[in-house]
Amino acid sequence: MSIEVNNETGVAVDETEIVALSRHVLAEMRVHPQAELSVILVDEAAMEQLHVQWMDEPGPTDVLSFPMDELRPGSDEAESPAGLLGDVVLCPQVAAKQAETAGHTTQEELLLLTTHGILHLLGYDHAEPDEEKEMFALQRRLLLTFLATRGRR
Repeated sequence: MSIEVNNETGVAVDETEIVALSRHVLAEMRVHPQAELSVILVDEAAMEQLHVQWMDEPGPTDVLSFPMDELRPGSDEAESPAGLLGDVVLCPQVAAKQAETAGHTTQEELLLLTTHGILHLLGYDHAEPDEEKEMFALQRRLLLTFLATRGRR
């Protein structure tokens, strides 16, 4: 699996852990081992520009996802096809504010947002209540299973 993390901010981030989480999520979702994912960390000004350009909403946001080959999760019978999953764009400054409100670290918030972004790349959404329930339960399970194993790597 090719996972590239590009930190365009001056914020110190544990990129190795983001890669490990991404590998965990993609493996759990049975995404082809040759799939490619890019995670980009940008500052608030760059995120605001992307948010306005692509979502027509003002201000910076925490995470945006830009799917490429519209890959979907695999199943017990077969993995998804190989391809370019897309880009997850994170804003550490927004994540830091959210982490403080939530009572956890910025890194933990970035892991949550990375999981959220990957699920969007795989076609999950939370516009409707039933979609939100499914996506957020899956996001929670994936993050908790990763966090439970991170001390054993």
